[in-house]
Formats: sequence, structure tokens, C-alpha cells
Amino acid sequence: MTNEAARTPTPIDQIAEDWVDTLVDLDPTIGTYIGRTEVNGRLADYSPAGHERSVAEISRTIARLDAAVPVDDVDVVTQTDLRSSLALELESAAANLQLRDLNVIASPPQGIRDAFDLMPTGTIDDWETISSRLGAVPAAIDGYIETLRLGIERGVTPAKRQVREVVEQAKRIAARDGFFTGFTEGARPESGTIPDSLATDLQAGARGSAEAYAKLAGFLSDELEPVATAKDAVGREHYALASRQFLGATIDLDETYEWGIEELARMVEEQESIAHQIKPGATVLEAIELLDADPSRKLYGTEALQKWMQETSDRAVAELSASQFDIPDEIKRLECMIAPTQEGGIYYTGPTDDFSRAGRMWWSVPQGVTEFDTWRELTTVYHEGVPGHHLQIGQAVYNRATLNTWRRQLAGTSGHAEGWALYAERLMEQLGYLDDPADRLGMLDGQRMRAARVVLDIGVHLEKQLPDGSGPWTGEYAFEFLGQNVNMNDGFVKFEVNRYLGWPGQAPSYKVGQRIWEQLRDACHEREGASFSIKDFHKRALDLGGVGLDTLRSTLLK
Repeated sequence: MTNEAARTPTPIDQIAEDWVDTLVDLDPTIGTYIGRTEVNGRLADYSPAGHERSVAEISRTIARLDAAVPVDDVDVVTQTDLRSSLALELESAAANLQLRDLNVIASPPQGIRDAFDLMPTGTIDDWETISSRLGAVPAAIDGYIETLRLGIERGVTPAKRQVREVVEQAKRIAARDGFFTGFTEGARPESGTIPDSLATDLQAGARGSAEAYAKLAGFLSDELEPVATAKDAVGREHYALASRQFLGATIDLDETYEWGIEELARMVEEQESIAHQIKPGATVLEAIELLDADPSRKLYGTEALQKWMQETSDRAVAELSASQFDIPDEIKRLECMIAPTQEGGIYYTGPTDDFSRAGRMWWSVPQGVTEFDTWRELTTVYHEGVPGHHLQIGQAVYNRATLNTWRRQLAGTSGHAEGWALYAERLMEQLGYLDDPADRLGMLDGQRMRAARVVLDIGVHLEKQLPDGSGPWTGEYAFEFLGQNVNMNDGFVKFEVNRYLGWPGQAPSYKVGQRIWEQLRDACHEREGASFSIKDFHKRALDLGGVGLDTLRSTLLK
């Protein structure tokens, strides 16, 4: 891949750049994510007034896009995709979804705390900025409480289950030994020492932030939980909107539910076949027990986990850049990290626009977990790294000669990104990186879980009939169902199901996105015949940057 001659920016590019500036101003944590350090001392306004300002800016930007005329194909994609995503934001506002924006993984209580993870910490000035942002936490929490109170007034509330879980999260953050205390006590710039005055400010900021989370926990317990929605299901209308947001595409939810059931059965059958390869006549559970007992496939402690992740990632980058992809030097650097939280989950954060901060794969290891199985997690490194998220997102960032900042850094959907990552897992199997039956079983363990999530998520939120026809889905049954389809401990199952129940439409976007990516590849192959090149297909698709899946389809098949 070469960095082509710079394309002359257009009026539509300018609208997109202005929208990035507006977003960063509205939500400085987005600025932190993409490396805009000038806003790192602030947090968003989570109050109703802050939301009204956001809606006004969205409407203004849509009007500018509607008045603009594309000058080339790049403009067409930008105009189409940006307008579509902004229109979905207005639909969400009209549905008052901000008034019930609370869940266990991706709502303001997590976003405010997570904002500190990517902040630079190398200099005294960096810690001054951190002190400023700590000082902004109480107001951010107050604004959020004000929004949730408005939701109570209007009868728009999140589910009780989500409220209870976030109460526990907030209490952990607010604890004397919680995140803010540990974070500020660890203030160690790379040069110099923290002045006494700054150390005092950091301690005060940590106390104030912890007190704000304690206040949030009290509000959630005392005011919101008693009036929160008893039912986990959000209903078809809300779910359809959420699905479009996470996919950037409209799908037939009923057909997708039936496809999910079929896909889950196919995953089970494939797992059973591989189990027989591991041990003739073994069930999947017996094969897993055999692998779990194999010390050669285990890592002990987070230090060993981090080292193995980094070595695995570095090897994949080196080998794939030599044979399958043209990977620029900037993208060859991926940092594998143990996250400072202990909430569970593995995630990726992209590089800054100038690559001064590399792309990072984070593992949030739950408290008490000290052993890790390489056969389960090999495919995870490919999912988060190369050829998964890091290649996809890093290539978009690299293409600054063609793509505006919105397209490089912020555009796209979960279905586009996570769908590609699952597609990448299967690609690594096809390239021979999962020839060991144990590693393939680990990949299928994840793919089976993603198929199960399609069935569970659509089923529970639309209250569809269970696959066996014995009655409608319920939140309670969801825990049992996932437990039957993953080989994970009860804590993992609880976290995952609570995530699905509180974040409707997101979990299926992985497998549905993979389905759409594979459909597009096959459609391009059929259309181009003998001239089709899978390497060229990947480059054309990834060079678009982040887009919704409908935009991806229309662009690749035009």
C-alpha cells in the first residue's frame, strides 16, 4: 500500500472536518480517543441542555450536507454516510433514548471513567491536564443525573437490571481504593517529579470524582431503580432503530433471527467435528476439558498474557505484511495492554491521527482470573490486531491523503468494524494460522457465541418464541441459553448477558456484519469472475475507511 498524492479537500470534506471539530467540542472524550489533546481537560455536558445543543449542531450539519454538491466518489461516500449517521442520531433523540442511556458497558458512567485511560501521562503538564479533567467529573455526573431525572418525569427509564448493575460499578469506582485513587497515586511522569501543589490537586480531584460516583450510586438506588422499567425487552421499534445504528444497514429482523438459529446449529456441528479430531469420539466439552488440562496451552498471570499477546501480534504482522497485505510501517506497531479496569472484556483503541500513539489492544482481566488458555485466545489476537481491527482502522488512519478526518477516525459502525474482525478470524483459518484443531476449536467457540448472541439478542428484545417453541424469550432465560453455548464461567456469562440486555442491537452486529462482509465478497467475486482478486477486494474495501454497511455495499457493487 502506498500513501498516494494528496487529494484536494472539497466543501464536503470541510463539512466533515467541521463536524469532527464540533464533536470534539461537544464530547472531549472523543478528542482524547483521536489524539486531540487540547480538550483533554474537559468532559461533555451530559445534561438536557447539553443534549439540546448536540441536536442543534446535528441539524445544522445535515442542512449543510444537503446543500452541498459532491465533486467525486469520495465525496459521495462521505455525504451519504455522514448524513445517514446524523439522521439516526436525530431519530434517537426523537425517541428520547438519551433519557434512558444507562447500561453496564457503554453509557456515561463508563465513558466518563474510561476517558482517563488514553490520556497522556508522561509529563507534569499531562498530569495538570488530568487534574483539570478530574475537576470536571462532578459536573458531568450532575448533568447526567439531571438527564435521568427528566427521564423519570417523562416515564422513559432504563431496565431495573441495568440500574442495579451500574450501581455496583459506581460503588467500586467510588470506593476508597477505587479507580481514581489508584490512578492519581500512580502519577509518575517520565521526567521530573509531581510538585506538591499538583499532588494535592490530584488527590482532591480523585476524592471529588469518587464522591461524584458515590452520589450517582445513591441516585440510581434511591430514585431511579424504584421507577425503572421492569422488563428487559426494549420492543421492536426501539430495537430496529438500534440495529440500524450498529449496522449502518436495515435488516429483516425476523429472517435474521431464523438465520441465527441455523448458524448456531452449524457452529455446533463444526465444533463437534473438530472435537473428534482432538480426541476420537469426544464431545465438545470433553475436548475442552482435555485442552484446559494441557499445561503447554496455559499462561499464568497477566504479565505472561501481555507478553504472549504482543509476541503473537508481532509475528502475525510480520508474516502477513510479507505475504497477504501491504501494511505500512506505521500500522506495524500494535501495543498489547492489560487494561487498568477489571470489568471483563477485550477491546481495541485506534492510533492517533499522527500515529504518535499506536493502536492498542486492551484486555480487562476480571478480578481473581490468573490463568489463560492460548487455544481459546489465539483468534482473539487476530480479531483485535492484524488482520482484524488494527489493520482495518489503522489503514483508514493512514489514508489521510484521500480521507478526511471523519472518514479516517470516527466514521463507521459496529457491524462494519466487528463484522470485519470476525471475517478476519475466518480469513486466518483459511490462511493456515488455525491449522491446530485446538486453535480452530477456540475460534469456533467465539463464533458460536456470536451466533448465539444473534438469537438471544433479537429473541429477548422482540420477545420472540424460543427456538424450541416453548414460550417467549425472557431476560432470565437468556442467562441459561448463553451458558449452554459458551464454555465460560458464570461471571463471564452474567457480564455478557447483562451487556446484551442493556445494549440492544450491538451484540448481533458482529455476526450479522460478518455475514454482510462475506456476502459482499461473494457478490464481487461472482460479478468479476476470473479477474477477481481477494487481496484487491480487501484493499478496496478497507481504503474506504469506516462506513455503514449499506454504504459499503452500494460503493463496492456500484
